[in-house]
Amino acid sequence: MEQTLPLMLRARVRETPDLIAQYVKDKTGSSGQVFKPKYYRQFYDEIRFTAGGLLELGCRRGDHIGIISDNRPEWMLTDFGILSIGAADVPRGGDATAQEIGYILGLTECALAFAENTKQVLKLLSRKQELPCLKTLITYDPVEESVEKAAGEAGVEILYFANLIALGQKHEALKPGDVETEMEKGNPEDLATIIFTSGTTGEPKGVMLSHSNFLHQLPAFEVVLEVKPGDIWLSVLPVWHVYERIIEYVTFYFKSGIAYSKPIATVLLEDFRTIRPQWMVGVPRIWEAIMDGIYRNVKQMGGLQKQFFDFFVSFGLMYTYFKDLTFGLLPNFHGRIRALDAVMGFFPWLLLSPVRGLAALLVFNRIKEIFGGHFRAGISGGGSLPGRVDHFFNAVGIRLQEGYGLTETAPLVTVRRYKKSRRGTIGQVLLNTEVVILDDKGRALPPGHNGLIYVRGGQVMKGYYQRPEATAAVLSSDGWINTGDIGMMTWDNELRITGRAKDTIVLRGGENVEPVPIECKMRESEYILQCMVVGQDQKYLAALIVPVQSAVMSFAEENNIPIVDYELLLQQPEINQIIANDVAELVSPGTGFKPFERVFKFRLIPAPFEPGKELSGKEELLRHRITAHYAREIHSLFKPGG
Repeated sequence: MEQTLPLMLRARVRETPDLIAQYVKDKTGSSGQVFKPKYYRQFYDEIRFTAGGLLELGCRRGDHIGIISDNRPEWMLTDFGILSIGAADVPRGGDATAQEIGYILGLTECALAFAENTKQVLKLLSRKQELPCLKTLITYDPVEESVEKAAGEAGVEILYFANLIALGQKHEALKPGDVETEMEKGNPEDLATIIFTSGTTGEPKGVMLSHSNFLHQLPAFEVVLEVKPGDIWLSVLPVWHVYERIIEYVTFYFKSGIAYSKPIATVLLEDFRTIRPQWMVGVPRIWEAIMDGIYRNVKQMGGLQKQFFDFFVSFGLMYTYFKDLTFGLLPNFHGRIRALDAVMGFFPWLLLSPVRGLAALLVFNRIKEIFGGHFRAGISGGGSLPGRVDHFFNAVGIRLQEGYGLTETAPLVTVRRYKKSRRGTIGQVLLNTEVVILDDKGRALPPGHNGLIYVRGGQVMKGYYQRPEATAAVLSSDGWINTGDIGMMTWDNELRITGRAKDTIVLRGGENVEPVPIECKMRESEYILQCMVVGQDQKYLAALIVPVQSAVMSFAEENNIPIVDYELLLQQPEINQIIANDVAELVSPGTGFKPFERVFKFRLIPAPFEPGKELSGKEELLRHRITAHYAREIHSLFKPGG
């Protein structure tokens, strides 16, 4: 295995220079946007020129360099260029606030930063007092002359990315091989990046990750996936986030290519048809949105077609259950007898197979065509995948592999394997990684028992930047990191997440409640888009619920409920009643919840929670922000008569 990420990429380029590394959207196509290929040799040359340009600007090994940008082809050129000279990047997305950018680039003392466009440049200039070290900004898109002038007055020089490439070409001409000489000085333990957490529980912390942290995970994918040279990945997640970033390194490790899209249904589905990818990673909400879109289209067809579809999906769910039972693909938390499972499942599976084949021919293959026809699997992470979404895709024959990890573990700890994907778990522990479940007294628990998840392996971070106390609070001297998550193991070394220690709600009666499983269950309602359970120090649980607007509007139209405006509609008793019915049915002793885990009251919120505001970059609930923003609504849920 190569020592650093740039050396890994160089090895792949030498093996397959004529394969495609990136597919870049180009508006010059006769039919609108088309994907223009960039080959590995061209990709690597541009990385060398990026690195050479940075050397010309005085950047050196050990420097910290900011990247404030969303997904685009230049992002990975920049990342690999920075890493090639032994520097580390400090990334953040375009949705970051000026305050956040000022904090992270000020703390890491970045003298140079990449900014995607005028908007990001203005954010940086507005916080210049917090950024005394910042002297140079390199922009991907042109900025207005007035912005360049303002930057100059603030003591910041602006260069365009094209200018940087030109500087790098000049450097290569004057000092041929200099970048690769610098690249070869790299050490596995060199710092590669400082990624600041989204701050779900307060002030963000800078997670320091080395080349070794990322490289540790790459060989494990050889047993997790079946990626072939030339395969295509569709990229929709923020590349500054560690989840998407490891997948981009996986892409190049396997000599495959990546195409950049957006998590917008119309754009994403068109790109699926155009590029016909084999793989895509997404957060649960993306997979849920795709599923909901399919159901909406079917509902619009109505009549027999809808009944036909619902019948075959139900049949597919039965078929896959007995198939999983037969082939040992149900999770084993409490000592299943696999031979008995196989006997019980075999004949029902065999009898259902012909009808499943007919369903595939008449219905499911059409759904596969939505994904371009070549799709092998999606990988879901960054949050808990709702069971109904997981089972739907499995029923229609589209494989989803769920994974789990943290920014602090670069990020992967577990992922379902391509050939043995057990729904109900978040996958098997990666090679050369240890996971242990501990109780509140620090004792290791056997499979099937809930406790705190601890992880040890080569992917565990170096620590939090300039936060030794915070590092010591989660990372032991012998390398075990407290994830803060609650879960249990199976007898097959697979993991299930059941809650978050810091999210635990303690009711007035002393009962401990994990809100995440309740929220996941509530989102199985066709009327619930997002929700957050509340009730700390209260007698009972309540929830803030963001409804699915289209579903609510359809219900109102079908039942002749007057629609003046959407906010007023959410106050109608009929709307509240249908959601109350779903909540009561989904979260009840009959579905495995304890009586004190029932949600007794809720408030409907018209506006969805948004990334950068109420959600983190990977769409986790920022509970402290939501609690502060909706303090009045939450207070009313616990008032007598509220």
